Amino acid sequence: MTTATTSTVRDLSGTYTLDGSHSRVGFVARHAMIAKVRGAFNEVSGTATIDGANPAASSLEVTIGVASVDTRDANRDGHLQSPDFFDAATYPTITFKATGFEIVDDETVNVTGDLTIKDVTKPVTVPFTFGGAATDPFGNSRIGFEGEVTVNRKDWGLTWNAALETGGVLVSDKVVLELEVSAIKAA
Repeated sequence: MTTATTSTVRDLSGTYTLDGSHSRVGFVARHAMIAKVRGAFNEVSGTATIDGANPAASSLEVTIGVASVDTRDANRDGHLQSPDFFDAATYPTITFKATGFEIVDDETVNVTGDLTIKDVTKPVTVPFTFGGAATDPFGNSRIGFEGEVTVNRKDWGLTWNAALETGGVLVSDKVVLELEVSAIKAA
């Protein structure tokens, strides 16, 4: 049985480990200007120290395995891992390291940090919505957050594209990052 609590973001404190099997780092990009392609990275790990009473004392670091990219198409996944895109052989991880936390209200926190893809680091701010806190059937204290932000992939040197006969390009510059996080509090 799972026991839910009614915590707010300001009530949170402690060190948490991201639960990769219950979290998702995904993305959505327009394909051929007419449809969307969704994908995710299946290897995600990270830790967070949260101090809701003093957000400046909080920290967050996330590491994503580039070779774990999964768009449900092996050929596309291989292309994304190639030097045309992420160059997984040279840059095996994507990292995010938080540099600031702003509590907007009881359910929302803006997390600003440095997102590094390949050899390029750029600041990104992700608005996260607090999904709640609960004790799972195994006695673990869990928290959940969801966030979404739109980035321009070219800012990180992901510039490959192909022109279409009908005009436009194969892959959109704008990519929506979708983040669903479940984390377990350290004992």
